[in-house]
Amino acid sequence: LGNKFDPLSIESKKAATVVLMLNSPEEEVLAKACDAIYKFASKGDENKVTLLGLGVVEPLFKLVSHEDPLVRRNATMAFGILASNNDVKKLLRELDVTHSVIARLAPEEDIVIHEFASLCLAHMAVEYTSKVQIFEQGGLEPLIRLLSSPDPDVKKNSVECIYHLVQDFQSRAAVRELNAIPPLLDLLKSEYPVVQLLALKTFGIISNDREARIILRENQGLDHLFKILETKEFNDLHVEALAVVANCLEDVDTMQLIQQTGGLKKLLSFAEMSSIPDVQKNAAKAIAKAAYDSENRKILHEEEVEKCLVNLLGTDNDGSKAAAAQAISAMCENLASKDVFGIQGIPQLVQLLSSENEEVKEAAAIALANLTTASPTMENTNLDILSFKKLSSHAKRDGTIANAATVLTNMATQEPLRLSIQSHGVMNAIVEPLQSTNSMVQSKAALAVAALGCDVDARTELRNANGLEPLVKLLHSKNDEVRRNACWAVMVCATDELTAVELCKLGALDILEEINLSTGRKNNFSEGALDKLLDNNLSQKYSQMGYLSSSNIITDGFYDYGQVNYFK
Repeated sequence: LGNKFDPLSIESKKAATVVLMLNSPEEEVLAKACDAIYKFASKGDENKVTLLGLGVVEPLFKLVSHEDPLVRRNATMAFGILASNNDVKKLLRELDVTHSVIARLAPEEDIVIHEFASLCLAHMAVEYTSKVQIFEQGGLEPLIRLLSSPDPDVKKNSVECIYHLVQDFQSRAAVRELNAIPPLLDLLKSEYPVVQLLALKTFGIISNDREARIILRENQGLDHLFKILETKEFNDLHVEALAVVANCLEDVDTMQLIQQTGGLKKLLSFAEMSSIPDVQKNAAKAIAKAAYDSENRKILHEEEVEKCLVNLLGTDNDGSKAAAAQAISAMCENLASKDVFGIQGIPQLVQLLSSENEEVKEAAAIALANLTTASPTMENTNLDILSFKKLSSHAKRDGTIANAATVLTNMATQEPLRLSIQSHGVMNAIVEPLQSTNSMVQSKAALAVAALGCDVDARTELRNANGLEPLVKLLHSKNDEVRRNACWAVMVCATDELTAVELCKLGALDILEEINLSTGRKNNFSEGALDKLLDNNLSQKYSQMGYLSSSNIITDGFYDYGQVNYFK
C-alpha cells in the first residue's frame, strides 16, 4: 500500500488550469472542474469569452454525455450558461452539439440537467440553422413533455425554446400533431408571469394556422385568454393575449362563439376603456383582422363596433389611431357600417390627415378613400379639401398620396364637391404625384386628372401648371393600369382645343397611335383619347386622316395643305 497516493484536494484560481482539469480521468476532479467553470461563467460575458479562448467548449461537450451523473450534471450546467454567448453558440453549431443536448432531456435525467439542457437549446434556437437541427433531431417532443415539469425553470426554458422553434412552419405543424396546445394552455395559469408571457407569445405564432385555432377553441383556450384580459394584475400580458384573440377572430365560428358568450362586448369595451395604448392598438388590430371576413363584419356591426372605432380615433396614441383607421377601412365593405362611419367617422379621419405621424396619415387616407368610394353621403360630410390638396403633393408615404388622390377622385363624382375642389386649385397639387416613380401614385393621380378635368377651368389650371407633360410621359408606362388611366385623363383633357393642341405638341398623338397598333398595350381609352385629340385639332386630323367627320366643325378656316405623304 506504500506506493498509493493519499487523496489530494486540488484547488486552482487560474481558469486555464481548471480547463486542463477537464481532461482528467478522475470523476471527482471532473465534477469539481465543471462546477468551477459554471460559477466562473455565471459571473458575466467577459468570463465566457475567456473560457472560450482557453478551449473549454470541446472537452466540456464530451462531459455532457459522461456516465457519472454528477459530472454530467455539472458539465450540462456549465454548458447551458456558456451557450448565451454568441461566439460560443457559433462554435456549438459547428460541433453539432444539439443531438447530445437533446439526449439530456430524457425522463430519467436529473431535473437540474433538464433545466440547463433546455436553457442551452433555448439559447441556440434563436439561430435558424440550430432551429432546423433541433427539429430534425427530434427535440420538440421532449421539450413539449417538459412543459409539464414540476420545475418552473424547466418550463420557462422549454417554452422559450418552443417559441423560437415555431417561427418555422414545420415546427408549427409538429407542435399541433404532438398535442402541445393543452400543456401550453396550462402554462397560462402559471404563477410566474415570464412563463405566461412566453406561452402567449408562442400562441401568437401558432394561432396563425387555422388548425391550431380550432384545437385552441376545442380546449377552451378562449376562456383562458379572456380570464387574462379581465385580470388587471395581468396588464403586462394583455397585449400578447389580444394578439392571440386577433388571430382567433379570423374564424367565423370563433367570432360567433365569442359573441354568444358575451366576449365580443367585453373586447370592445376593453378596447375603449383600457389606459394602455398598446392594448387599444392590439384590440383595434384584432377587429381589423376579423373584419376581413364578410360574416364577421355583420357580427361586428350588430355589436356596434363603429362607435368603438370612432372613439379610438380620438385617443392620444398614434398606434391606436392608425389601427382604428385600418379597422374602419376593413369594415367599409359592410354598407351599413359605411353609412355610420360616413356620418361619425369622416370628420375625425380628416383631422388625422394633419397628424405628424406618417402611419396615421396613411391609414386615415386609406379609410377615407374606402369611405368615399361609391358613397351617396359625401355631400353631407365636411371634407377638408385643403388637407387632401396638401397631402397629394407633400405627404412622405406613397400610400398616403395615392389614397388622397383617390378621395379627390371620389369627391369629384358629385358636381358641387367637384366645383369646390377646383376652387382650391387642386390641379396644381396633382402635378407632383404625376411625376412620382411609384406606379400606384401615378395611376391614382392620372385618375384624379380624369375625374377633375371635365371642366375647362381645371384643364386650364393643369396646362398652366405644366401638368400635361408628366401626364403624356405616363402614356409610355409599362404598367397597364397607369397607361389606361393616363389615356383616360388625356381623353378628358383633350376636350378643348387649346389643351388638345398642347398635348399634340408634347407627342401624345404619336404615342397613342403606337399604343393602338399594339394588341397588348391598347386599352378601352387609348382609341377614345386619339379620336378626342384629332377632333379638337382638326387641321392635324385632316392632314393625317385625309377626311373629317360630319360632326367636325371648322371654326378657324384652316388652310388645307393636303394629306401628309409618309412615303416620299
